[in-house]
Amino acid sequence: MTFQNNSNQEMMSEINVTPLVDVMLVLLVVFIVTAPLLSQSLEIRLPKTVAVTSKMQSVQQTLAITAQGKITLDTLALDDVALAQKLQAAVAQDAFFALRVQADEAVPYGRVAQIMAIAQRAGVSKLSFVTTAAEVSSGKVAR
Repeated sequence: MTFQNNSNQEMMSEINVTPLVDVMLVLLVVFIVTAPLLSQSLEIRLPKTVAVTSKMQSVQQTLAITAQGKITLDTLALDDVALAQKLQAAVAQDAFFALRVQADEAVPYGRVAQIMAIAQRAGVSKLSFVTTAAEVSSGKVAR
C-alpha cells in the first residue's frame, strides 16, 4: 500500500465564515431579547418640598506645611506633639471639625503622610487638601 500524493489537489485556503455568522446571529437575538429589560423603570411621583439648607456648620482650621516641613495651624507654629493636642481638643469641642491642609508642592510625600497620620490619631474625620487651579491649554497643564 502506498500513499499517493495527487498534486492536482489544492489545499483549501478560504476561511469558513458560517460558524462566525451563526454566533453573531445568536448574540444579536440575545441582545434583542435583553434590551427591553434594561430600560424598565418604575414610575414614581416624588413629593415636592422647599429646599432646606443644613444648619450643621463645621469648624474648619487650616494647616499649612512649608517646603521645609514646618507646620502652622491657623498662623500658629506648632510641632507634631502640639499639633496632635490641638487637633484632639478641636475634635472634642466640635463633632463636625474639618481640617484643610495646604502643603507646599516641594514637601516630601512622607511628611504629608506623617501629618495625615497625626490628624487621624487625633480623631479628625474630615480632611481636605487645598490646591490652586491650574490653567489647561492645548492639552498641557501650566504651573
